[in-house]
Amino acid sequence: MPEPLVSNGLWERIEPLLPKPKVRNRHRQYAGRKPCEPRRVLAGIIFVLRTGVPWEHLPATSDWPSGHTCLRWLGRWQRAGVWKGLLVQLLSELARKGKIDWRRAIVDSASVRAPHGGRNTGPSPVDRRKCGSKHHLIVEAKGTPLAMVLTAANRNDITQLLRLVDAIPALPGRSGRPRKRPDRVQGDRGYDSEPHRKALKKRESNHC
Repeated sequence: MPEPLVSNGLWERIEPLLPKPKVRNRHRQYAGRKPCEPRRVLAGIIFVLRTGVPWEHLPATSDWPSGHTCLRWLGRWQRAGVWKGLLVQLLSELARKGKIDWRRAIVDSASVRAPHGGRNTGPSPVDRRKCGSKHHLIVEAKGTPLAMVLTAANRNDITQLLRLVDAIPALPGRSGRPRKRPDRVQGDRGYDSEPHRKALKKRESNHC
């Protein structure tokens, strides 16, 4: 049998992070639709992220609700901090097992189109000034994501370097106090800045 999109292990981690549903008294005669089951919603979200199918093309099935519903819940959970909480939880598990390589961190960014506009969008300098966003990412030495920042596509990479480093959560290790500073931070020429080098060294000294 194929593995379920939402395994028991994943659901056990994410369910406590979900906002509690509001308790409403349903009219006996006009009760309306029952609220969606969060686990089915999560299955729909994961299906879209894995396959890349447009949200509007995801039909409601016995496995998940419609794409419109899944997208609405995705935004609701984002505003509630669910995904950030899940990332910190998973990183903490890795750190306790000694699987976070703090010897260096690598920063980079990637631009994506945002044809519908919205917050954190702007004219992309690499896509004929079409509306887009930019994902700024910092990973540890083995490629595990530590933090992400979203900006308009026309923001320079260097402007988000310190913000990325500061966004790394404090992670508990096998011993000692929690850690959130890598030994080194590396990036391409877009991050070449002497003032930022000094700022990073100052953060390192304060951390020590």
